[in-house]
Amino acid sequence: MFFYLSKKIAISNNVKLKCISWNKDQGFIACGGDDGLLKVLKLETRTDDAKLRGLAAPSNLSMNQTLEGHSGAVQVVTWNEQYQKLTTSDQNGLIIVWMLYKGSWYEEMINNRNKSVVRSMSWNADGQKICIVYEDGAVIVGFVDGNRIWGKDLKGIQLCHVAWSADSKILLFGMANGEIHIFDNQGNFIMKMKLSCLVNVTGAISIAGIHWYHGTEGYVEPDCPCLALCFDNGRCQIMRHENDQNPVLIDTGMYVVSIQWNHTGSVLAVAGSQKAVTQDKDVNTVQFYSPFGEHLGTLKVPGKQLSAISWEGGGLKIALAVDSFIYFANIRPDYKWGYCSNTVVYAYTRPDRPEYCVVFWDTKNNEKYVKYVKSLVSITTCGDFCILATKADENHPQEESDMETFGAMFVLVLCNSIGTPLDPKYIDIVPLFVTMTKTHVIAASKEAFYIWQYRVAKKLTALEINQIMRSRKEGRERIYHVDDTPSGSVDGVLDYSKAIQGTRDPICAITASDKTLIVGRDSGTLQRYSLPNVGLIQKYSLDCRACQLSLNCNSSRLAIIDISGVLTFFDLDARVTDSTGLQVIGELLKLERKDVWDMKWAKDNPDLFAMMEKTRMYVFRNLDPEEPIQTSGYICNFEDLEIKSVLLDEILKNPEHPNKDYIINFEIRSLRDSRALIEKVGIEDASQFIEDNPHPRLWRLLAEAALQKVDLQTAEQAFVRCRDYQGITLVKRLANLQSESMKQAEVAAYFGRFEEAERMYLDMDRRDLAIGLRQKLGDWFRVLQLLKTGSGAADDSLLEQAHNAIGDYFADRQKWLNAVQYYVQGRNQERLAECYYMLEDYDGLENLANSLPENHKLLPEIAQMFLRVGMCEQAVAAFLKCNQPKAAVDTCVHLHQWNKAVELATHHSMKEIGSLLARYASHLLEKNKTLDAIELYRKANYFFDAAKLMFKIADDEAKKRSKPLRVKKLYVLSALLIEQHHEQLKSAQRGKAKGKGSEVTSALAGLLEEDVLSTSSHFTDNAWRGAEAYHFFVLAQRQLYEGYMDSALRTALHLRDYEDIIPAVEIYSLLALCASAGRAFGTCSKAFIKLESLDTLSPQQRKQYEDLALEIFMKHTPKDSRKSEMDSLLEGGEGKLPTCVATGSPITEYQFWMCSVCKHCVQAQEISNYNFCPLCHSPVS
Repeated sequence: MFFYLSKKIAISNNVKLKCISWNKDQGFIACGGDDGLLKVLKLETRTDDAKLRGLAAPSNLSMNQTLEGHSGAVQVVTWNEQYQKLTTSDQNGLIIVWMLYKGSWYEEMINNRNKSVVRSMSWNADGQKICIVYEDGAVIVGFVDGNRIWGKDLKGIQLCHVAWSADSKILLFGMANGEIHIFDNQGNFIMKMKLSCLVNVTGAISIAGIHWYHGTEGYVEPDCPCLALCFDNGRCQIMRHENDQNPVLIDTGMYVVSIQWNHTGSVLAVAGSQKAVTQDKDVNTVQFYSPFGEHLGTLKVPGKQLSAISWEGGGLKIALAVDSFIYFANIRPDYKWGYCSNTVVYAYTRPDRPEYCVVFWDTKNNEKYVKYVKSLVSITTCGDFCILATKADENHPQEESDMETFGAMFVLVLCNSIGTPLDPKYIDIVPLFVTMTKTHVIAASKEAFYIWQYRVAKKLTALEINQIMRSRKEGRERIYHVDDTPSGSVDGVLDYSKAIQGTRDPICAITASDKTLIVGRDSGTLQRYSLPNVGLIQKYSLDCRACQLSLNCNSSRLAIIDISGVLTFFDLDARVTDSTGLQVIGELLKLERKDVWDMKWAKDNPDLFAMMEKTRMYVFRNLDPEEPIQTSGYICNFEDLEIKSVLLDEILKNPEHPNKDYIINFEIRSLRDSRALIEKVGIEDASQFIEDNPHPRLWRLLAEAALQKVDLQTAEQAFVRCRDYQGITLVKRLANLQSESMKQAEVAAYFGRFEEAERMYLDMDRRDLAIGLRQKLGDWFRVLQLLKTGSGAADDSLLEQAHNAIGDYFADRQKWLNAVQYYVQGRNQERLAECYYMLEDYDGLENLANSLPENHKLLPEIAQMFLRVGMCEQAVAAFLKCNQPKAAVDTCVHLHQWNKAVELATHHSMKEIGSLLARYASHLLEKNKTLDAIELYRKANYFFDAAKLMFKIADDEAKKRSKPLRVKKLYVLSALLIEQHHEQLKSAQRGKAKGKGSEVTSALAGLLEEDVLSTSSHFTDNAWRGAEAYHFFVLAQRQLYEGYMDSALRTALHLRDYEDIIPAVEIYSLLALCASAGRAFGTCSKAFIKLESLDTLSPQQRKQYEDLALEIFMKHTPKDSRKSEMDSLLEGGEGKLPTCVATGSPITEYQFWMCSVCKHCVQAQEISNYNFCPLCHSPVS
């Protein structure tokens, strides 16, 4: 950071100033002094010159108003920026609130307690409330509109300072005895603040200032100290919050009168006076500190008594009230910034985010890339790359596998010019100083420096790739202690223990070029190392402590800016004889400049450099200055006799919208002179001047001027001198052209005057050359226009090319509709398909697929597009058209169109359909979707597998005791699936046997195959049996409830055959019920005997059955009332009679109906009542 005094304003009548305050938003400066003096001033910069912006622009007083109203000395002035109010108070206790009206300040409110004097006033962060403290302990808190909120008398306490917290919940009161008390915003005492900075301090002390930064512009890093307290004895403490037990402590060593934070809370200014060593009187001094107590610099101020300070809103100026003058000092902040390959990289803080916002602003294309970085330490740039040094995130695991980097404190992130991180390195030293060359990054703490040889992918050869595979220990990263003397012959090691060892003479600055590393130390010693094999070559000693070092392009000279802004130069290789007669290497050059805050060597000339001195830029050639240029920009780059400078102050006023006007290019004198000579005198004289002051840039200037005048000989010589091969070939080509106008057109095209060149070609009737020019430029719209103005055989292919190029133009910008029109004309089917897909115009895509010939290479792509959006039919058609049935089947499977998949697989006789189905079915079964799996098998005509699953469901439902009708239906479904399977087998056999013999053989073969299957599967018959069991079970109950007792009994007797399917308890309970209802007590008795003998019953249940049987058979004899003919029918005959599934009776007639599906029978007279089979529900034919 650098500071220098820039302006001085005298107060009339030599009235001594007591206080000063600078309005951060509107820029008004209020100052109060003796005899009721109160002035409001405003400094404004007015300039029409775009290059003169910021601090370099001249500033004048646009307002200088004296406010009348106070009689005594004005002691307190404070601004309310949000509501544009000024609050002032004098030694008599009179408070006046002033408001701005039509460009002038007027009294708005007055208040006078007449008892005591106001010592301090403070507005809260949002400007809604003010707190006023009086010397006698009275406190008043009021609204901005003048209404009082509360007041309080703190008895026996003398108050002198007040401050609000950022959230307005806490008030700090500073007492005259140096204590600070913490109150809440209602005036209730909480506690005394612990003042760690006053340990071991004796004698009376008073508070010089309390300033609590409210975070309006964000914080330098998360949990950053923001509450500054300072005492008149120079002791200071900076706290994170009011209860911080571990504050930052500073002893400024001066008598302090005032302190203030800058607008971002990154710099604390402490103003007062210091005993000078050489003089008797005190010297007015302002010290600047970071929130972490790091000393940033000192500003000496003339005058007797410095009474107050105040920062400007942008943090670039500071106002100092000294005696009867206001001094202004300019601040050159240490921005975190850099410049790499046309990109300005800068960082700033935002109130809404804890991280730094790092912007990579491409000044060529005016595009910006934003990256958020936690705890950024610094930005360093070189060539095309940039290094962001940051604190390591505690929660984030390190990316290196090596154990030694684990627990690393800091990270160096190598980024390219758009902010993409390429390579992070975790290090264990504090990167206070970082420099980089095209091959190395060097980071230094106070004791040690770390060297990393970085590599970037695009420049790797096979040899280097092999080297990378070797471990890092072979010298990619090394660490050296500043007191070591490495020879350079042995590779360094990565030993972080070196970084812990202390040193008496710490590092204060570093710089490096491709072959040299310079390390500066506090004592003024410079150490020169060779690169890349770090060896200590030389030590030099200087009389200053360097703050910034810089090597010229051939590493022969070193520029040194010391902590007080003095620039000196040191010749590293000069051999001189010192006062003792010894020959030494290295010589301090005669040039010395004061108040320098930036400098840059030219990249292509070791004697050229530019430097910033206050608000002037000087360019030196061989230590001789050219006339200065007024600017306050930071120098980005100096090459080709041009200096590129960036107005960072302006950019950071609105960092989200950088403006190209803030990048300024300055030409140095030799370039300006050469240009003037060429324009005004002529090419010969200019050529002579450039011969005397040679530089490739000047030769190029001459070559271009000669080309403009078609002076080919001079142009060629100049191109040769600046080694521009393309220029030489252009001149050769021009020499071969006969027509003068053709040469003119070529030259116009070379200088980018394309319209002119095209017009010349067309005037010569060379439309082909005009088209060729536009083609090279990629201006296809113009190519199309030119093609339409004439006709020619070669035009058709060109037209097609132009249409496609314009289609590409629109497609790149995602204007698909416009692109389609041009691709259609350019017959570009690939891109058409892509556009239709992006437009979701699937009809267009389908038409395109239909129009393509078979096996066209685009068809699989189109099919994939349809597949991605789930359009199965179109995808299959496209795959089949390009002869990829396998892909078509995969599509169906992917989209769950299984029947289509099976159809395709069978049509193209594929083998894997079985495995496909099995895979999908098992997937469904895993998810417990058994019915879906059955449906899948059924659709795919795998009836046998479907039947197996259905039978399993029926069995499970039966075990769960579900509704009998539901169980019956499930068994029927299972049985029907088996029937379908049999049908399938028979038809397959018929197909096989055609032409091989009679139908008998095919039927036989079918039966044999069925036989094999039926033996292998036990459930083929069980399915019908299960259906029958539950059918009769339901039928018996229905008949019982309808009162057909005999029929119910007959049906229930059939159930005895199905004990394996329906539990015996239920069968015999139903039988006993039907028998007793039909008064067949003999059958009933047998049923009870059976029930009592069942093993499945518990003793209680058995007891209940026994009791019931006893009750029934005590009343009725256990004999059937009539021997039913049914028994004889059931028992006699040759084998069993068929049972009617409608009535449950045996069929005795020869005429009966048999179902064609389930092969069950119904009595002939009964079937006329049914439209469907009572068992399997198939239609009655």
